[in-house]
Amino acid sequence: MKFQFLGTAAAESWPALFCVCDHCKRAEAAGGRNIRTRSQALVDDKLLIDFPPDTYLHIMRSGLPLRDIHSCIITHSHSDHLYVDDLYMRKKKTFAQLKDDIPFTVYGSAPTVEMLRDIAEKGIIKTVQFSPFVPFEVEGYTIPPLLAAHDPATEPVIFLISDGKRTVLYGNDTGYFPEQTWDYFRESGVRLDLLSLDCTGGTLLQWRKNHMSLDVCAEVKQRLCEYGVVTDKTISVVHHFSHNGIATYDEMVPLAKEQGFLVSYDGMIVNL
Repeated sequence: MKFQFLGTAAAESWPALFCVCDHCKRAEAAGGRNIRTRSQALVDDKLLIDFPPDTYLHIMRSGLPLRDIHSCIITHSHSDHLYVDDLYMRKKKTFAQLKDDIPFTVYGSAPTVEMLRDIAEKGIIKTVQFSPFVPFEVEGYTIPPLLAAHDPATEPVIFLISDGKRTVLYGNDTGYFPEQTWDYFRESGVRLDLLSLDCTGGTLLQWRKNHMSLDVCAEVKQRLCEYGVVTDKTISVVHHFSHNGIATYDEMVPLAKEQGFLVSYDGMIVNL
C-alpha cells in the first residue's frame, strides 16, 4: 500500500492566510517541509481522503491524479476538508471534458451527504452515506468509519482502511477518542501498519477536545499498544498541524521522535 500525505495543515494552513505571528514567520523563512497546505491524503493513487480548498495545488505540486480518481471519502463537512465549490468544476461541458463516464463518488456521514445534495441532484457527483462502525467497501478497501471527538454537528469520523494485507488508521480531526471507538479497538483485533494521529495542538499540553497535542498523541499510541493494535512494526505519524501548536516541522521532528512518531509533511509518501 502506498499512502501519501498531500496536505498536512489545519484550516488556516501554515503560514496562515492572514497571520503575522512568530510561528508563521519562522515557517515561511525556513520554507520546505515547514510550509503546509490543508490536509488531504491519497491511497494507492486511487482513493482520495478529503477534498480541501488546496486540492488544485496538490494536483500541480504533488501530482495528484485527480482526473483518474473516482472515489473520495470525507472525514467531516468542515470546509477545510470538504470544499464543495471545487466539486462543481466537474460539471460536464461547462467546466470539464471528462476522461470517462465513471462517476465521482463521495462517501460521507449524513451532514456531508446533505451538504452535497444539490451537486448530487445535478448529476455532477454521486454520494454514498455511511454510518459509524459499519464497514463499507470502495476501490478494493474495507473501511469502518470510527467516531471522532470533534464538532458533533458534522458527525465526524476517522478511518480504518484495509486492503486485506495492510491497515491504516487516518485519525484526524479528532481529540482523544470517544469510548465507543476505544471499545472497537479493544474488541476488533485489528493490527495497524500505519497510525496517523491529529497533532493540531503541537507542543502545547493536554489538547484533548476536538484536536490533540503531541503528549496526548503519545497517550493514544500507548493505549493502542496495550490493546495490541499498535506493534513495534507500526509506523506512527503525527499529522494535521496548526501555527497554534507552535513547533514548525523542523522543530517538531526531534520532539516527535522521542515519542516514536514521524512528522508528516506535504507530499510525504509512506510505502507499506
